[in-house]
Amino acid sequence: MTLLAGKTVVIMGVANRRSIAWAVAESARRLGAHLIFTYRSERAGEQLRKLCADALPDMEPHIVQCDVNDDVSIEQAFSEIGRYTDRIDGLVHSIAHARVEDLQGEFVQTSRDGFWFAHSTSAYSLVAVSRAARPLLKEGSSIVTMSYLGAERAVPNYNVMGVAKAALESAVRYLAADLGPLGIRVNAISAGPIRTLAAKGVRGFNDVLHAVEERSPLKRNVTAKEVGDATAFLVSDLSKGITGEVIHVDGGYHTVGF
Repeated sequence: MTLLAGKTVVIMGVANRRSIAWAVAESARRLGAHLIFTYRSERAGEQLRKLCADALPDMEPHIVQCDVNDDVSIEQAFSEIGRYTDRIDGLVHSIAHARVEDLQGEFVQTSRDGFWFAHSTSAYSLVAVSRAARPLLKEGSSIVTMSYLGAERAVPNYNVMGVAKAALESAVRYLAADLGPLGIRVNAISAGPIRTLAAKGVRGFNDVLHAVEERSPLKRNVTAKEVGDATAFLVSDLSKGITGEVIHVDGGYHTVGF
């Protein structure tokens, strides 16, 4: 399939083969996109290069270091990407992190530093990378980020991450308003629970999976591939009239309650 043929997509947030960001990469690649990846640490970069070599032997994706908690690193990353290509058609932001202690116990006990860290990494980073990427995001391009139902409802043990995701979803709407006149779309995917490395930090995660299986209209959990395919749709021209939206890919669970 060639839905994304000729398009260059930057994917941020691949931790391993089970990452949602990797599922996005697989969907985008299957549809013909050329991929650029970012990574935070040297260790993560080595793992990402190995994963790409094993899983994408037919291409050599450009791989760039980018620490989203460091504005200088962000600027340098997109400056390097700009030397490689003069156009980004899709930017996929799949980055979120909070300290383990802030995902346990009572939300009211969240420290000021823990609150700031979760928001800086998980929400403000979208603003920062959108600003840095803007010169390369031409008319018709698309930014997509990843959210979760905890942005809308108080999900047990999601705590400060839920508040950070709420900020992220609000940022999507404001960025859509800012960048829309340039022909740049900004949307979010609110994905159902998926077994990723990040999910291991959420206590009681298996209970959430079981609840979705029991109560969602589809009576099952969604897959990373389904989230990847929905993201590829938002990057493609098929979604060129959609911006400022949070699209749920959760089997309809958000419609029936927690």
